[in-house]
Amino acid sequence: MLALVLAMMWLGAGLAHAIEPVKISREDTALDLTATTEIYTGRGEAFQVSTAPGTDGIVRRIEVRSSADNHQGDWAVFALANVSEEQLERVIVAPHFRLVNSKIFWPDLGSQRILSITPSEGFALDRQPSEEADVFRITLNPGSVITFVAELATPDLPQMYLWEPDAYKDTVNAFTLYRGIVLGIAGLLAVFLTILFVVKGTSMLPATAALAWAVLAYICVDFGFLSKLIAITAGDERIWRAGTEVFLAAGLVIFLFTYLNLNRWHQHLSYATLAWILGLGLLFGVAIYDPAIAAGIARISFALTGTAGIILIAYLGLNRYDRAILLVPAWLLTLVWLFGAWLTVTGRLSNDIVQPALGGGLVLIVLLIGFTVMQHAFAGGAYSQGLFSDLERQSLALTGSGDTVWDWDVARDRVVTIPDVSQQLGLTPGAMHGPARNWLPRLHPDDRDRFRATLDILLEHRRGRLNHDFRIRAEDGHYHWLSIRARPVLGSNGEIIRCVGTLVDITEQRNSLDRLLHDALHDNLTGLPNRQIFLDRLQSILALAPGSNGVRPTVIAIDIDRYKQNVNDVLGIAAGDNILIALTRRLRRLLKPQDTLARLGGDQFGLILISERDPAKVADFAEAVSRAIMVPISFGNREISLTASVGLVSWVDQGQSAAGLLDDAELAMFRAKKAGGNRVEPYRPAFRTSGTDRLQLETDLRRAIERNELSLVYQPIVRLNDAEIAGFEALMRWDHPKRGSIPPSEFIPIAESSEVINQLGLFAFERATSDLGEWQIQTGQLPIFVSVNLSSGQLLNNDLHDDIRAILHKNRCNPSQVMVELTESLMMENPEQARLVLQKLRDSGLKLALDDFGTGHSSLAYLTRFPFDTIKMDKALVKDESDKRTILLRSVIGMARELEMQVVAEGIESEEDAIQLGQMGCHYGQSFLFGPPISSDLIQRLLKERFPLMKRA
Repeated sequence: MLALVLAMMWLGAGLAHAIEPVKISREDTALDLTATTEIYTGRGEAFQVSTAPGTDGIVRRIEVRSSADNHQGDWAVFALANVSEEQLERVIVAPHFRLVNSKIFWPDLGSQRILSITPSEGFALDRQPSEEADVFRITLNPGSVITFVAELATPDLPQMYLWEPDAYKDTVNAFTLYRGIVLGIAGLLAVFLTILFVVKGTSMLPATAALAWAVLAYICVDFGFLSKLIAITAGDERIWRAGTEVFLAAGLVIFLFTYLNLNRWHQHLSYATLAWILGLGLLFGVAIYDPAIAAGIARISFALTGTAGIILIAYLGLNRYDRAILLVPAWLLTLVWLFGAWLTVTGRLSNDIVQPALGGGLVLIVLLIGFTVMQHAFAGGAYSQGLFSDLERQSLALTGSGDTVWDWDVARDRVVTIPDVSQQLGLTPGAMHGPARNWLPRLHPDDRDRFRATLDILLEHRRGRLNHDFRIRAEDGHYHWLSIRARPVLGSNGEIIRCVGTLVDITEQRNSLDRLLHDALHDNLTGLPNRQIFLDRLQSILALAPGSNGVRPTVIAIDIDRYKQNVNDVLGIAAGDNILIALTRRLRRLLKPQDTLARLGGDQFGLILISERDPAKVADFAEAVSRAIMVPISFGNREISLTASVGLVSWVDQGQSAAGLLDDAELAMFRAKKAGGNRVEPYRPAFRTSGTDRLQLETDLRRAIERNELSLVYQPIVRLNDAEIAGFEALMRWDHPKRGSIPPSEFIPIAESSEVINQLGLFAFERATSDLGEWQIQTGQLPIFVSVNLSSGQLLNNDLHDDIRAILHKNRCNPSQVMVELTESLMMENPEQARLVLQKLRDSGLKLALDDFGTGHSSLAYLTRFPFDTIKMDKALVKDESDKRTILLRSVIGMARELEMQVVAEGIESEEDAIQLGQMGCHYGQSFLFGPPISSDLIQRLLKERFPLMKRA
């Protein structure tokens, strides 16, 4: 007995178990058998299954064999029980394609589902003719229980329904009528938009027509209309369905790009869109080999286009772009359709109406888009489009009353300026001709959006005048202010076909206005009054003081001790600016409404104290200022502790001016700084007697340039092989009105420590290149160069390269005739920054020289690391009287020549030394032996004597 049971278990291991039958009554017109149907995959050509228990409760076993060659061994089993007392006629329907739960990635695009159905009793079911589904007719006797085995063409069976035949027929007929109406509307809409494109010819109409044809193609396949036109199999239908979905995705991208005219300003976006469309075009080939992959990518593209479209429409709509605003209703409907489609393909929305409803929704979207496009295409006036003659263009330019004619052919998107504005900006001729978007890279970043929005608004409103000022960058890096005044001309379709007017350079007027506003307004960083407003307010207070006993101002000068070294050089300029803002807030809390706080420059503040008159309270206030600055500041997970040097002076002399009072306060502040800082120093008249004081020199140096106290002298540099002049080194001189001539060794270190060195350096470079240009005008093109020294403060300035290029362009100076000298100690502060700046200068054509060579500990490393052309041997090396002097000099000169560098020897004291250095291969010499530093006028006279034939040549 046990053996019999085991044998039955072994035999039953390969069998499918009996299932529960679905009970059917006379009133059931449609039953979903999907959930109650069991799918068996990979079971081979012969399949055994246990039937559902019959009316007698007996479970039988049946075996079904495959009847088709393409069967993969997949089977479906379901059972039906007729619980009525009548014979029931029913049809089993398994649709080939069902959008519901077809998925986004690798979607199920449909196929033949059931090859045949074999009942547990009787003959195989008869297949009914249908192009959209597998339909089988069955007859169920009263009280019968029948198990059905379906031979599947694919393991996927999205849906299987049991229909009452008449109900199924009525449903099919109802959907047929609906589909016919939708197809008719879609076809008429596609044909109408195509005809409209032929009549009007605007670019948005063919894009809309293409989208309409894509929708028509999609619903032709989805509604089964294509199979009525041509004979296609279920496998071919998958290719057609994937192809139409790709067509639909591409049509939406093309319409969105064309309608919003995105190529007007965004050339890179044009390339991205073209790549997108080409990628979708390649999917047509993919659809032939793997329709599921092509359809999945197309569905993702459709969703991405809808999302990107709403973002673009929202952005352009906020910028008052009419096309975007008109498209809002249609695109919102598109997003609703996308949401419904997502619910459908993921199975969250699963009724039978949703699929045809989505097809009708697509037609509704195209219909709404068509109305939007027609509304835009037929709006406008009735000017005729034609070519402009020169006389007409000149008359329009006179209407704009400007200098340069600005002509924008909107239809071809081409801008022309007469005369060519490119040459005024130093660009190649015709560089500014072409599409309007070519102007954007040259515009100032703050003006690009406004320029673009102005033209867009003009095109959309189709009326008004163009009146716009903007900045455009010239080739030398400087910005020119241009004023454009133009008017639009409308074509027959109401669109602007041309915009013609004038372009005027208003750089001088705007620069003057900006300078006036900048001088009159407050400091940009802290919001405090600047030095000019501070002096103006102080002068106004001093004017009231003699007539009012309550007005006794005290001027306080505040300077943060070693701010550059402790903050800017360590944390950076941006951190330094933030800390200055924090200090400003602290100082403001100490003030009363009648007091004034100003930023005088850098880390120096000025304060006019009116609220306190008593000397003791004034002193307490100054101490409070010092203590407020000493409170540590938290920045970047560290505490910054600062101190300040404070100088103060109270008004006592009715004849004293505001500038004099501020000078006294600053002098007291400098005395406090000289004493070590972190102290308050009242002004005393004795401070004026120390004229040699370093801090006094710093004060005078700040005003030396504007007072024309600085000048340049030039020391000759000669070629040692023929003693001919090769160039000059520019040396700065300061003629102090009280102290007389002050040597550079005394005031250059002061300038570097007080941040005035940038102004002095640019002054020297500008004056030297200007003098070089003047010499060449007077004497002709001479084979000489001018050497200018560069300081560490300039080398660390990111704007140095642009400033030097601007100066060279201004003075029309050949960069190859200018040499920049640097000492190795300057580059040790920030080698990487120095290397980048020097490389930019070298690329600009300037020569670079390493000064004081032989005095540092790392000179050899800098010769290979930095792009130097020349080395200048220090005079200490040249004057060395030791026995090894000749060996050292030969080594240095030989090394330089191997590196293809030129050598300048400084401090040559005798002709014998000059001859010896020349024989060693040294190129140039510079010392008092060849001449002392002399003025520019004397240099000009000297050049005329040494090169008498150059001007004549």
